[in-house]
Amino acid sequence: MTYKRQPFLTANVDLFRNAIDVCKSRCGFELIAWVVMPDHFHLVIDPFDTHISTILQKIKMSFAALYRKRHGMHSGRVWQNRFWDHIIRSQDDMNRHIEYIHYNPVKHGFAGRPLDWPHSSFGEYVAQGFYPADWGEVVKPMNGEYGE
Repeated sequence: MTYKRQPFLTANVDLFRNAIDVCKSRCGFELIAWVVMPDHFHLVIDPFDTHISTILQKIKMSFAALYRKRHGMHSGRVWQNRFWDHIIRSQDDMNRHIEYIHYNPVKHGFAGRPLDWPHSSFGEYVAQGFYPADWGEVVKPMNGEYGE
């Protein structure tokens, strides 16, 4: 979560993706699913032998340094102190978390369907055949005029 829920992440998603790539090369983890929202992000990762808190600390520190440099900041908080994690216990649990992540932009009203949100792994999942392109699409109810 960004500091005071400031909505700057999607405008700087390139820096966030760069921070993840740098951390992946240093820590060695698998990024399974992701979404970047204006003021928070969700990741499903396999940390291999690295502790999850180390990975998230490095991602957040790397992003903060890149963000401060881009915006001419010498100091200032970028992130809230805490994060929430969950240990995936089964394939069903994994699937639920991946679906939650991909549906997050629709849930928060930023997109009509997950495929419309460019800042997530959903498009990759569609391209690989795991989901149809219209999965999670919000269907507007009829106004009662159809067929009358």
